[in-house]
Amino acid sequence: MSTERMPEPAASTGAPLPSPRSSSLGSGALGWRREVAGFATAVIAGPLLSWMLFALRSQESITYEVLSFQLLVVVVAIIGGLRPAVFTAVLSGITLDLLFVAPVFTIAIDHPLHVVALALYVIIAVLVGLIVVQAANRARAARRATAEAELLVSVAGNVLRGDNAVLALVTRTREAFGLSGVRLIGADGEVLARDGEPVRDSRATTIPVGRGADGEPRALLELHGGPLDAPSRRLLDVIVAQLSAAIEHTDLSATAREAEALAETDQVRSALLSALSHDLRRPLAAAVAAIGGLRGTHRLTASDRDELLATADESLSTLSRLITDLLDVSRVQAGVLAVSATRVDAEGSILSALDELSLGPDDVELALDPDLPGLHADPGLLQRVLVNLLANALAYSPAGSRVTVAAHLVGGRAELRIIDRGAGVPPERQSSIFQPFQRYGDTDNTTGLGLGLALSKGFTEGMGGRLTPEDTPAGGLTMVISLPLFAGSPDTHEAE
Repeated sequence: MSTERMPEPAASTGAPLPSPRSSSLGSGALGWRREVAGFATAVIAGPLLSWMLFALRSQESITYEVLSFQLLVVVVAIIGGLRPAVFTAVLSGITLDLLFVAPVFTIAIDHPLHVVALALYVIIAVLVGLIVVQAANRARAARRATAEAELLVSVAGNVLRGDNAVLALVTRTREAFGLSGVRLIGADGEVLARDGEPVRDSRATTIPVGRGADGEPRALLELHGGPLDAPSRRLLDVIVAQLSAAIEHTDLSATAREAEALAETDQVRSALLSALSHDLRRPLAAAVAAIGGLRGTHRLTASDRDELLATADESLSTLSRLITDLLDVSRVQAGVLAVSATRVDAEGSILSALDELSLGPDDVELALDPDLPGLHADPGLLQRVLVNLLANALAYSPAGSRVTVAAHLVGGRAELRIIDRGAGVPPERQSSIFQPFQRYGDTDNTTGLGLGLALSKGFTEGMGGRLTPEDTPAGGLTMVISLPLFAGSPDTHEAE
């Protein structure tokens, strides 16, 4: 299976599912706290009510005395359920017979109706207690149904989102069923996802997840904790099905990423071969032709010989630059670029780049800060970056416009800006212009290797800087080189 190892989950935030509906008719459906509260109410309120009614009793007060004790039974039933209600009914019946029914202060029942009244007392208490228990059971079942629906929605959402769906499902399974730990183990024995810690004893359940092409499970889900009841097992079957879908989705995504990477590699290889067939063949053919002419048997004049030598020298120099660029790109992508950083004067590097390109005031406008401190950079790499960016800006500038080169101190770093006023690059395409073997606007990759911007970005980052494109306010593209200052500069100490 191609599923990658996933990170450890964050702290649990989901709530466990409520326990399923109780089949008991006792107060267990309400919980022991409510049952204790019901008994406490009977023990405390019963004597207080007896004392108050006994102090106010009269010959005609038996009716409201009976109703008062009946109200106490109903209140206790609502609070604690069946058992506290029956206890209160028996206790209040004895109290009524002892204190309010003649003969008082005796338990004797001299009238059959009193026996019937006591029996009705208990029956009413049982009925009210049953109603409360049934209501609690229905409320518990409703809460569990709601929690199960929310769990299924969450599970389906995790599968649809795809990213980290397996880990999210494992985490939610542990939370929902109150387990100590859940692990998902792949067919090769690798732990694909886990949440919580497994228990040391044998309280673990292993469930197969999905089926592979050979009929074997794609993974095993280990549940560490107490056994699950029947409703929980039915819900777990749904989660396991969703977990199988999430694993399959992850595998398909990994396969798609591999296919995309292969397609991208093929595209780069095709672009490289196309560019090499054009850029290398042309100077190589010119050099071969020039050398062949020099070796010819016919006599050449001095001017013809000089012209052939110049052609061969120019062609071989072009080949040398192309091969150097290819080697530099490979070093940048491999992370082994050699950088010899030292103190560099920004103005000197800019002027050297202009001299290399034979550019003058008619081509470039300078806006340099004379107080700009020294830069921490490699002078050779910085000059190559400036040459590449200047040549690119001139190539895309309209006829008659000048490229602006500015240098300023911004936020404790030096910023060198190469500003052109050409057509510019749309924001959604600005990140792709730094890819090797690409030229913006080209469709056939026959106008060059397209390594200038890729090398410039790699060289700048190798020197600890950043190269970012920006839109020129009046139209065009601005390439911003941000470099750190030399450590000995006062501005560097202030920035630190």
